[in-house]
Formats: sequence, structure tokens, C-alpha cells
Amino acid sequence: MAESKGRTNNYEAMFLVSQAAAHDLGAAVDHVKEVLGRGKADIIAFKKWDERRLAYEIKKQKRGVYFLTYFSADPVNVEIIERQAHLSDDILRVMVLRCDHLSEEEMRAADGQEQLADEVKLRAEKLAADMAEQEAADNAAAAPAESSPAEEEAETSA
Repeated sequence: MAESKGRTNNYEAMFLVSQAAAHDLGAAVDHVKEVLGRGKADIIAFKKWDERRLAYEIKKQKRGVYFLTYFSADPVNVEIIERQAHLSDDILRVMVLRCDHLSEEEMRAADGQEQLADEVKLRAEKLAADMAEQEAADNAAAAPAESSPAEEEAETSA
């Protein structure tokens, strides 16, 4: 491994996460941030870029979620980030480019972490509601038909 010279550069990275992993969007976001954290990256901006059908299957996945991030890191640590992304089962592809063409203000303007946090919260609430609805349906189907006390009285007197 190369030795750090104590300098940092700004980078732009695009992470493609499988649709299966992105089902729990919060966990997918945390996983990408964890990969960046392992490379000691200082995140400047992070946002969900798009969710779409892939042109071709990658690791048997037909859909994916793209995350765009801007960060600053030591060039030596970028290798660690790329290696961790390639080793991950959830991250299908990663592309990291040096980002000298944008100022830090322009990078910060692209930040979508608040919107992403709102989407994560909404998806979690919808998932919880769907699970509760499914559980109620399962319980209704599994429960034997209970008769009311009036019906029981009518049956015993007949």
C-alpha cells in the first residue's frame, strides 16, 4: 500500500446499489457511507441520484439505485474505498473520479441528504404499514370463525 503524503483531493463517486439491497433504503445509504468511512473520506454531499432499470443484468440484478457523492480524501484512501465497494455484495458498481472542475460550494449545493432522509423515513413508514396490513390479513385468515354470544344462544336453544 502506498504511503500517504498528507494531502487531500476532492472526489466525485457514483455507487450503483442493487434493488434488493435498496429495498431498505436506510440500510443501503448507511452501507455506502460505511464504505466511505473506511476510506476516511469526509463527505461533502450525498444524494440519491436515480432508481432505474439497468441496460443489462449485473449480478442477476435488473434494477438498481444510484447514489452520487462528493467527498474529500487522501488519494491513498481512495483505493481502500474502491476495494471495499468491489468486495461488497450490495454495491454492484462504483466509479470514483477526481473532482477538480467543481468548487466546494457547488458540491455542497448538490447535497440531497435531507431529501434522502425524508424518503428513507417515508419508505420505512410504508414498509411498517404494509407489514401490519399483511399481518392483520394473515391473522384474519388463520383465526377460526368466532360466533357472537347471541348466535351461540340461538344454537343452544334450537
